[in-house]
Formats: sequence, structure tokens, C-alpha cells
Amino acid sequence: MVFRLLKSILRKESRPRERTRTVSLEQAQVPTGHRAYVIGDIHARADLLTELLKKIAVDAEHAPVNRHLIYLGDYVDRGLQSRQVIDITLATTTLASFTCITLMGNHEEYMVKFMEDPLSAAEWLRFGGDATLLSYGVAMEPGVATPEKILKASEALCNSVPSAHRQFLSDLQDQYVLGDYLFVHAGVAPDRRLDRQKPEDLRWIREPFVEHTELYEKVIVHGHTITKTPEFHANRISLDTGAYHSGRLTCLVLEGNEQRVIQTDG
Repeated sequence: MVFRLLKSILRKESRPRERTRTVSLEQAQVPTGHRAYVIGDIHARADLLTELLKKIAVDAEHAPVNRHLIYLGDYVDRGLQSRQVIDITLATTTLASFTCITLMGNHEEYMVKFMEDPLSAAEWLRFGGDATLLSYGVAMEPGVATPEKILKASEALCNSVPSAHRQFLSDLQDQYVLGDYLFVHAGVAPDRRLDRQKPEDLRWIREPFVEHTELYEKVIVHGHTITKTPEFHANRISLDTGAYHSGRLTCLVLEGNEQRVIQTDG
């Protein structure tokens, strides 16, 4: 009995493990008849988003029928027009000519937490949340941010955020797949398969992901980590060009096996 069990275990261990198919940037494609426009971190620059969407509209005039408009998250904070950015983004979700996908960034996660449990998310105010408050007409009282002031600001924000914006934040997705590409806000955990990723990694990860050079099952398209220009690596494409201070908001265009970029003038 023991011998038979050991023999069975050894037989299983001797079988070669099934290899996961990987894809490189050079091989990656979107399905025939599709074109994707992928927008990096906006951070409350409604002026840049408006400019970029105009450029996308011109570029898309002769696009295939299946057009995807994909936002990588971080619509709010740092800049002064968070409310306006969400209004503009909401308007694009109703465009009949595009399938619109809106992903959640870590800054949207923080904003939601501040409205639900402000004391545990008070540090959001130091990461650009104070500017978001102002865009909704909420001003923190001067001086030290005491628990009382934080609670008061959270209550005022909850009362000022329109129901359509609440629904927008609630509907944000963590990932989207098109062909050989996976779209996320921050990246993926390199030590886990793509179908086993955790939301906190998709929204927050940085060094373990950007330092990883091996291929994944998909090419990862992400924002979150600021670079001066878009970066194209064998396993990922980085699109956060620091729009809120650089003036460069970046859009990646994918069609077939082609990758190209549209940007604001900066």
C-alpha cells in the first residue's frame, strides 16, 4: 500500500509542468477590426483631458468599427479639476462610437475610503486629496488636521459629490483584457499568475513590478509610476507621464500589432 502510494507520487512529480504561454511586446496584437485608445493618469487636469480627447476624436475618424477608450485610473487628486475630469470621463462613457472602460487607480480608492472611513484614510489629504476637496467646494479649516476637522471635511465631501460621481467610482474596474494586452492601473505581482492577482497589487504595486523583466501571459499596460516619456518594454508599457505637472497627458493607440502614441503638447 505504502509502496503503491509512493510510486503514484513519484509518477506525478516526474510529469513535466504545463508551461504558461507568454507574450512579448513584439508579438502582442489586438483582434482584427479593433483599435484601442488608452489614457494614462490624468490627475485632475481637465484641460489636458479635453485637449487629448479632441486629438483622439480626429484620429478615430477612420478607425475600425470596434473602438475602445480605456482609462487607466487616477482621475482625481493633485490637480485642481478632479470634479471636472470625472464629468468629462462620464460623458465619454455614453459615446456610441466607443466601448469605454474605466479602471480604478489608487487615488480613487483613497477618495472612496475617505468618504467611508475618513480617520483611517486621512493621509489621502497629503497625497492630493486636499485639491480634490476644493474641486467639490470643500475647504479644510486652517491649522492642524484634527480628527474633528477631518470628519467634518469627509461629511462635506459626501454631501457635495453628485450621485453620478458616486456611481462612477463604484463602477470602476480593476482590469481589462483586449487581445494580448492586460490593462491595469499600477501593475501586477510578478510572482502570481494574471488570473490570481489581488486588487491591492493592481492598484498600488510599483518596484517589484517595474523591476521585473520576464514575460507574462499578456503585455501589461499601466500607469501609476511616472516616467518622462512613455516606456515600451518587452513585458509592459508605461503611460504615466506626470500630466499634472508636466502638461503631457499620454494616450497609447493599439491596432493589430502596432503601438503608437498621442500626447498633449505639454
